[in-house]
Parts: sequence; structure tokens; C-alpha cells
Amino acid sequence: MLSKQYFIRASENYNTFENSVPAYYFRRSFHSDHPVTVRITVAVCGFYELYFNGTKITKGFLSPYISNTDDYIYYDEYDVVLDSGENVIGLVLGNGFQNNPGGYIWGFDKADFRSAPMLAMTVTQGQRVLLYSDEAFKIAPSPIRSDDYRFGEYYDANFEIEGWNRVGFDDSDWKNAMPAAAPKGELRLADIALITKEREIEPAQIIKCEDGYIYDFGISHAGVCRLRINGAQGQKIELRYADSLKDGELNLAQIWFVRDMWERDKNIVHKDTYVCKGIGTEVYQPTFTYHGFRYVKVSGITEEQATKELLTYLVYHTELYTRGDFNCSDYIATKLQEITRRSIVSNFHHFPTDCPQREKNGWTADAALSCEAALMNFDPERNYREWMRNICKAQREDGALPGIVPTAGWGFDWGNGPAWDSVLAWIPYYTYIYRGETDMITESAPSLLTYLRYLRIRCDGNGLLAIGLGDWCPVGGGKPKAPLILTDTVMAMDIAEKTAVMLDAVNMSEDAAYARGEAKRYRAAIRENLIDLHGMCAIGSCQTSQAMCLYYGVFERTEEKAAFDRLLEMIHACDDHIDVGVLGGRVIFHVLTRFGYSDLAFRMITREDYPSYGNWLRRGATTLWENFKPDSVSSMNHHFWGDISAWFIKCIAGIRFNPNKKNVKEITLVPSFIDALDHASAYYIAPQGKISVSWRREGESIVFDVELPKEIRAIAEMHSPFCFEDGEGSKSVVTGSYKIIRRR
Repeated sequence: MLSKQYFIRASENYNTFENSVPAYYFRRSFHSDHPVTVRITVAVCGFYELYFNGTKITKGFLSPYISNTDDYIYYDEYDVVLDSGENVIGLVLGNGFQNNPGGYIWGFDKADFRSAPMLAMTVTQGQRVLLYSDEAFKIAPSPIRSDDYRFGEYYDANFEIEGWNRVGFDDSDWKNAMPAAAPKGELRLADIALITKEREIEPAQIIKCEDGYIYDFGISHAGVCRLRINGAQGQKIELRYADSLKDGELNLAQIWFVRDMWERDKNIVHKDTYVCKGIGTEVYQPTFTYHGFRYVKVSGITEEQATKELLTYLVYHTELYTRGDFNCSDYIATKLQEITRRSIVSNFHHFPTDCPQREKNGWTADAALSCEAALMNFDPERNYREWMRNICKAQREDGALPGIVPTAGWGFDWGNGPAWDSVLAWIPYYTYIYRGETDMITESAPSLLTYLRYLRIRCDGNGLLAIGLGDWCPVGGGKPKAPLILTDTVMAMDIAEKTAVMLDAVNMSEDAAYARGEAKRYRAAIRENLIDLHGMCAIGSCQTSQAMCLYYGVFERTEEKAAFDRLLEMIHACDDHIDVGVLGGRVIFHVLTRFGYSDLAFRMITREDYPSYGNWLRRGATTLWENFKPDSVSSMNHHFWGDISAWFIKCIAGIRFNPNKKNVKEITLVPSFIDALDHASAYYIAPQGKISVSWRREGESIVFDVELPKEIRAIAEMHSPFCFEDGEGSKSVVTGSYKIIRRR
């Protein structure tokens, strides 16, 4: 019953860097003759907090959802019981993406849909509309004097209005709301897992600096700080956020981009401000923004106020429940699993973001590269499903995709291409593999086919592609060693192959055949133009080129041994270090395992010298970083290097789920008994139940423990020289313990 004709707003003015506009209170009082259950439906272009008879009932932080409102306008539903007599609905509206000057780098300050935040609401009893949003709603400025999704919030408690959202409040001197023309988007229920508080963290230490106090919370994460202070009226407290320190001060270079507006931005980005009312103990936490941080610099307080109780870290992210995990006897590997999981959740606010401190954008490649690990560890599929709808909606008529979603139009000319656009195929594909779900496939099929046709018209005369970003963030910095024409074309081939698998799964056989034909054409073009078939070496002669061609099946089976030997030569030439960007990093360890070199892969990951994941830990990382270079000023909380978690679970513990891509009741168990490990374990909660695998050394043999749901059919395969004690290398297994020995 909600209609776009019901939209109202407080003002036509919206927040800019030059002119702050407060968030507004919206209030509506109405009567009921008797207690009755009703449904409140509220759509907001921006963010909101909802109150009913003085009680906050908002479902989640930063509700309803983040979107381009010319595509979708999201709404939430609440069932409440009206009291007899007066009832009051109250809302506070924040800017969200509807007005985000802090997103100017990506054109959000020039978005066609940009406006002051607005809302539409109905209160219904069954099919009967009891109330809808109109000019009878009363409005007044709130204490949130400005709010920006990326930059922060300014709250002046002296503007608080006691009782504004409760029964009996006199709003006769408040102004009336005004009607608003809604954006073009379709109204849609926010069917998502909500952003909720995971936990609270106390400061590990407080460091006095020249002009304030730096609170160190020990780990990088995402959320807000709760301020608790007994201050004087008008006392202004500023909170600045960062992931690292440099020379005893916040390292601002790692939280924002040094661009033309840096002199302005460095003074306002990632800062929350609170002005005290002076009424005893006051408590504040930001309402319409969040930050990624480990450190908070507090200025404007006295030495007596700089206590541990002053600040508490409230960790917020989309509520993701654990579906799997990994543990082993090696401290570094276990710690890397921990920080990978933290990086995934701290970069998930409604949808996967690239980082919680610098951009907060839905970068497509970041999500694609880590989605298998995310699905093996957590349950993101509900939010993946909603984000996929936004990805498909953002697709241009010619089939092109932007590099970020949502977007106001930025990301079509730079920041996309097959490696980034792979998100369109990878998220529904891996959700199908691990959950057996096909809804996303059916909904995304038209976009996938349109995209394949788009790629074909972008090919050069040899059937190759070089139109997007390539092997991003190479460990040594600078330009990727893998040529773009190779990585783009290989990724296009993979998108087509995954599309064929998915379309077969939903009985779209004719379209699946088309997609499979596209994959074959790309493979043939790569082999003819980009592979030295005499030396079995891919163009670029680098770890990424060689590993990608092996992983994605460019080489024939009879060629793979020689091609892998070339990859080994490249690795050994780097003293067994990684020399890849994110595209190579996604596949190289899996390739090593496939050819029996899991020990080498493990050593490359866990070694403590540069470049390696272990080196990050040695340098103090508590989340995955964007770049391996010691002198890098890039983000310190990224997840696109996070597939190591999937490698731990699949290749060390050995859980290969749905190996034939057709049946979620089948698994293959292929553990790697890493020499450096005494034991390893992992689990994955499949649709049928929990799969647990562990192995431990006992003398010269290994005990392999398996726990399976009854519906799961499992084959266990041992890498040579290991076998079961009866000499078999492969056998069907059920719940139980198995003795593994070395072949003599």
C-alpha cells in the first residue's frame, strides 16, 4: 500500500561542506480507540531512526539499505500495538547516500538522485490505511547538526528536545513537512540481514599527545565509539579515527586520498564532534555514519576526563553468522585465518565494501575475489542476493558494468572490466556451489547474457580483451607484470564458463551452450595469441600469468606438467616469495596444491619476511591490508586478499564441497598434511548440516577424523605418498577416524 506519492521532507536544502544542514525530527501524533496491532511501513531515501511512543524500534544500524534511489528505494516494515488514545511516531532522517558530499571522488555529490533525505510511510491494519505520510507530520531540527556517511557526524546536545517522540509533547510551534517528488527507483522491501552490534571493546591503552589523547583499541575493525562524559556546557569534543600511527600521531595518509581537496579533507574526514549540554553524565554515539579504525584521537577533553571509561569501541557490521572456520598448530596460519574473518565482516555493511575507513564503496572485484571464502566462513547470501539486484540494475543498456555498486554513474570509464565485472558471475556461482541456491542465477541470467554479448563487441581482431583493471596491487608496486590483455581475456573466459554451469543448473540449456561457446572462443584466442606452446609459458612470463592459465584451464592436460614446472621456476627465482597481484593471489596457492606443492604454498603464505601474509602479522596487522609494500600508504583493512581462508579449509583440511558443481550432498576430502603442522581442523555447515574434518600426527602415522551429516556422500582422496592403512589412496568415508600412513 506504500506509494511514492507519499514522500515528504523537511527542507529542500541539503548538506554541503560549505553549508551544514541538520538532520530533522519528524513527528506525527494520532489516536486509536482501542489497542490494535498495526504495521508501520517506512521507505527512506537516506538513513533513519524510528520511534514509537518514545521507544526506538529501528531494526538495524544505517537502515534501511544503501542504494542508488533512482534504481531502488528501500523500505522496512514494523508490527506494533497501538495504545488506546494518543500514539506517536517519530523519526530522525540522516543523509545516507541520498546526500553524500564526502563521496565526491566518485561523483556522489553530483548524483541525479541527490536531494535532502525524504520518507514515505503508511500505518495499516490489514488492508485499511490508518495513516500515511503527508504535511500533517511536524518537523524540527535535531541535535545532529550535520552527518556524512564517509566523513562523520556533528552532534550538539544543546539542540536536544526532551520528549519530542513521546505522547503528550506539544509540537504546536513545529513546522509542517513538505511534499517531495520521489526519485525514479522502484519501492522494494529491504530483505536483508541487518547491521548490528557485534561486541564492545575497551581501550587497550591511552597515549597522551601534544593536543589530545590517543585511544588504542588493540585491533582494527569497523563501527563507532560511544562517548561517556561529564562535561561543561559548550565543551566541544572531537574524535578522529585511524588504523595506524606515525611519529606518535594519527596516520591520516592511510585513511583518505591525497587529492586536490586534501587541505580541506584532512581536517574533517573521519571525525565525529560532540558538544556537551552540561547536565551531568552524557552519552553519545554517532547515528548516521561509521568508521574503520584502531585508534581514536580525542581532543577537547581534560586530563581528568581521559579515562578508559570515556570511549568504548562498538563494533558494527552486517550480522553474519559463522558457517565455517579453520585452526591449526601454526600460530601464524591460525592468526591469518582470524584476521581474514575480521576483514570480511568489518567490510560488510549491507554489502561487501572495499574498506571501512577510506571508501566504503561496493567495489566489485573485492567482493568477487573473497566471496568463496566469505561463503565458507559466514552466511552472506541473503545480502548478496539483494546486492546482486542492485548490480544488475546498475548495468548499462549496452551491458557494461560499473566498478562500484551502488554508483551515481562513476565507474564505467575506469575501475571496471572483466576482472572486476566477474562479480556478476562469481557471487551467484559460488552461492550455488555452496548453498545449492539458484534464485540469483534465475534473476541474474538476463544480465549475464547481456554482459557476454557486450564483451564480444569489445574484443579486438584476435578475439582478445584489454578494457579494464588488471592484476591490481602487485606486491612490488608499480605496473602489474601480467599483461592486461591476458588477465582480461582469461577472466572473460571464466565468466562465460561459470555462466554456462549456472544456466545449465536452471535448465537454460540453449543459453548455456552459447556461454560455453564464448568460453571456448576466448580459450582458443588465448592459446593462439598469448601462449608460447613450445615453452609452455603465458605472456608476461610471471607468476600471475602462469598461475591463472593453469587454474582456469587454458593449458591442455598434456601441457600442464611443463607449464607448472615453469611456474615453479618463477617462484624459486623469487626465493619462494609471492610475486603477484590480487588476481594471481586468488589462484596461485590452489594451483600449487593441485600439483602436490601445498607445503610450498603454506611457506609462501606464512613466512615472515617481505612479501608475505606472515610479514603483515610481523608488522602488526590485525586485518588484511591492501598492499604488501612496507612503505605503502594504502588501506590497512581490505579483504580481497582473503581467499587464503578458503585455501586453508579446502586444501589443508581438505573440504572440497560440491566438487562436481551439481550436488550439495557430495564432498571430496583431500587434506594436505603440511610438514610444518602437527594438526589442522576445519568445519563447514552445509545445507545438510555440519561437516567437520581434522587430522593430527601420531608417531609416523596420521589420524584423520571425519564427521558428516547422514545425507552427505563423501570420497576421501590422499595425496601421494599418503594412503589409508589398507593401502587405498581413495575411498568412500563416513563419520569416524581413519589411519593414514606413508606408502613404502
